[in-house]
Amino acid sequence: MTPERVALALLHRLDPERAHGLALAALRAGLGPRGGPLTSERLRTTVAGLELPNPIGLAAGFDKNATALAGLAGSAFGFIEVGAATPRPQPGNPRPRLFRLTEDRAAINRFGFNNDGMDAIAVRLAERPRDAVIGLNLGANKDSADRAEDFARVLATCGAHVDFATVNVSSPNTERLRDLQGAAALRALLDGVRAARDALPRRVPLFLKISPDLSQAELAELAEACAGVDAVIATNTTLDRSGLSAGHATEAGGLSGQPLFERSTRVLAQLSTLLPEMPLIGVGGVGSARQAYDKIRAGASAVQLYTALVYEGPRLAAEIATGLDRLLARDGFDNVAAAVGTGRGDWT
Repeated sequence: MTPERVALALLHRLDPERAHGLALAALRAGLGPRGGPLTSERLRTTVAGLELPNPIGLAAGFDKNATALAGLAGSAFGFIEVGAATPRPQPGNPRPRLFRLTEDRAAINRFGFNNDGMDAIAVRLAERPRDAVIGLNLGANKDSADRAEDFARVLATCGAHVDFATVNVSSPNTERLRDLQGAAALRALLDGVRAARDALPRRVPLFLKISPDLSQAELAELAEACAGVDAVIATNTTLDRSGLSAGHATEAGGLSGQPLFERSTRVLAQLSTLLPEMPLIGVGGVGSARQAYDKIRAGASAVQLYTALVYEGPRLAAEIATGLDRLLARDGFDNVAAAVGTGRGDWT
């Protein structure tokens, strides 16, 4: 057994949230992967104006408070998303709020946007490594009187220090947050966020993160309302519990990991037909090069992962990037962009 596998086995003996904290501490101590993003002519790509060394990203939620940026920048990821950040610090929901579903290679969380608040996070982002592509997930306080305004406030405070910002209206763990995915509410919210973006010293691409639990009609409505964003992240966690076998399957919260792969990829493919010119980022159940490739062929210009790291360890990003390069070469694609959407029909 490799040292990494031994470390993973030991972490899995601990409470999941404590294990997560120790993983972040190890990154801060310089104990994570080194060498920076893996890249090649096939893997290099551009998404919403961002030049990425490879299309494998780290999803928001792993480093909520931007405390391990140097360690993450040394990993193989092509881009990193931190947060979600809210205007004021908040503790989130009571513990326990994170559950491993080992048999399903999945997790359920109901964190509720626990974070140190935008001011503390902005200070850390100001000192970020400049040779990495780093974005911030924008959130709203649970008790806010105007959640739409919260997104704009976080961007105004932190936007000068990031390469992209994601409007997160799809977390299932803040009550009624998903109501902001409705067409009228979403248009108003995005107008406010774009105004905050336009006041920044440089233009920051805006991404929108959506739920996998939207109906086809809701997805079509959302596609019309999100004109003006630079990319869509499909998808967040799901409330669906179909086919689970693990003991924690009945816990409340958002489900991530392998059981989400097919559902999120179908939504991704449907969205790519509705927004054929919009860059999409595929998230949900990515745990191998094959799955990353499937997302890309379904319509994603890039992918993100998080839950699979719990089971496979921090070297997974490098393994996926290397494997994706081989798959692209095998099928005669000169670059990632050439493969985007070529398998959409398999999912629609």
